[in-house]
Amino acid sequence: MSIHMQAGGNAPLTAENPLLIELLIGFGWTTIASGAPDAELVPSAILCDSAGNAVSPDSMVFFNQLSTPDDAVRYTTKGDQEQIEVNLSLVPDTVSKIVFVVYVDPDIRKPGSFSTVRNAYIRVAGRDDKDLLRFDLERTDATVTAMIFGELYRYKSEWKFRALGDGFTTGIDGVARSFGLAL
Repeated sequence: MSIHMQAGGNAPLTAENPLLIELLIGFGWTTIASGAPDAELVPSAILCDSAGNAVSPDSMVFFNQLSTPDDAVRYTTKGDQEQIEVNLSLVPDTVSKIVFVVYVDPDIRKPGSFSTVRNAYIRVAGRDDKDLLRFDLERTDATVTAMIFGELYRYKSEWKFRALGDGFTTGIDGVARSFGLAL
């Protein structure tokens, strides 16, 4: 049974599923035709320490960096429009949270925003691809060019998920700066 989440909500993952090790994070959306440039959306994951900063320069996973060096987090395109796989047993202890960001690629079709994006979601599933939880994002204003959909985070010895939907008007560059990454 899947849990439908609201922005700001938290849900336990491993406390209720102690054998849960492999997660599939799926992303999806539709875009509507408009006079503005179409948004080319790119999902990514950033592995962060307890201070909320990226643990290293190569801790961001996306289409140009398909996995972390330890293979704990991997980008893939099977299933949903885009997916990121997480193996919790391989995530280093220095990682306190994994933040899932979707941004408008600034290099494709000139500037765009989330204004043409509808039905955006993030879902968390187990290895069997059955949803554990899902967060359907609300529409955003025309200035949003990157958005934190949600995050996996450690709480004591367990993993939880938080639904966010926090928008940035500064694109992936602004997201990178806020997590201490240089792009």
